[in-house]
Amino acid sequence: MLAELQANIKTIHARIDDTSWDAFTNPDSELAWYVLVGPKLFLFLTIFVFPFFFAIWMSIHEWHMLAAEHQFLGLDNYTRMLVDSRFIDSFVNTVIYTLGLTLSVPIALFLAILINKNIRGSAFYSAAIFVPVVISWVVVSLIWMWIYNPDIGMLNALLEAVGLPTSQWTRGVRTALPSLIIIGIWKTVGFNLVIFLAGLRGLPESYYEAATVAGANSWQKFRYITMPLLKPTTFFVVLVVLITAFREFTPMFVITDGGPVTATHTIVYYFYIVGFERGQMGYASAMAVVLLIVVFVISIIQQRTWGQDVDY
Repeated sequence: MLAELQANIKTIHARIDDTSWDAFTNPDSELAWYVLVGPKLFLFLTIFVFPFFFAIWMSIHEWHMLAAEHQFLGLDNYTRMLVDSRFIDSFVNTVIYTLGLTLSVPIALFLAILINKNIRGSAFYSAAIFVPVVISWVVVSLIWMWIYNPDIGMLNALLEAVGLPTSQWTRGVRTALPSLIIIGIWKTVGFNLVIFLAGLRGLPESYYEAATVAGANSWQKFRYITMPLLKPTTFFVVLVVLITAFREFTPMFVITDGGPVTATHTIVYYFYIVGFERGQMGYASAMAVVLLIVVFVISIIQQRTWGQDVDY
C-alpha cells in the first residue's frame, strides 16, 4: 500500500515537472484555454445563464420565497397578467415613460451639434451636461425631490416669482409621470451627448466642404450629410435609451413610491412589489420574462426597420 502511494506521488511530481510555463501561455495549448476562458465562462454561466433559465422555471410555478414546495402552474402566471389591472397600468406607464425619455435623443443631438462648432467654453458645457450621468440615481432622486417639493421646492418658488401657477409635480396624479420623465431626460442626455459628439467628430470634413462649394445651406448639410452618416450612432443611442427606460426603477421607488395611486407604477416597480414585498416570485418572474421579450422584440424591430444599412 505504501509502495503504491509513493509511486503515485512520483507520477504526480513527474507530470508537474513535465508541465512548463509554456502550457499556460501558449494559445494553442488546451490548458491555456481552460485557464484563460474558464473563470470568465464560469461567471457568465452563474451570473447570466443560470438566473435566466431559473427565472423562466419560476415563472411557470407558484414560487413563494417562504414556501417549501412550489406548484407547477404552466402559463397561468402569464394569463394572469392579462386580467391584472395594476400590471396593465404599469405596462402603459412604462411605455409612456420610455417614449418620453426618447426626447433626450434629439435634445442631445442638438446640443452636440452646437458644441461641435467649437464655440467658446465647449469643453465646460460638455462636462457640465455630463455631470448628471455620473451621479447615482439615488442622489439625483433626492435632489429632484427637493426641487419638486410643492411647499418649499425651488421650482414652485421660481414660478411664484414670475407670477406663474405652481403645481404638485410628483404628488399629482397627472403630473407625477411627466415629472419623472423630465428627471430621466436630465439624467441621460449627457451620455447621449458624448456619443453624438464622438460620432460628429468622426465625420469626414470633405463632405461638408463639397456641400459648401455646391451651395448647400446648414439645413441641407444636416439633412443630407450629418443625419445619414450619424445613422449608426443614432441607432445605438436610441437602443440604449429604450433599454434603459424599460428597466428604470430608482426614481419611481425613491421619489414617488409608485404613487400617487398607481400613476408612476412601472413594470420593474410592480415586479419589485409583487416579488419582494408579497413574496410571489413566480408571478414576478413571469413579468420579468415578458419585459425581456418586449425589449428583445423592440430591438429586433428597430434593427430590421432602421439598422439594415447600418455598417459597424
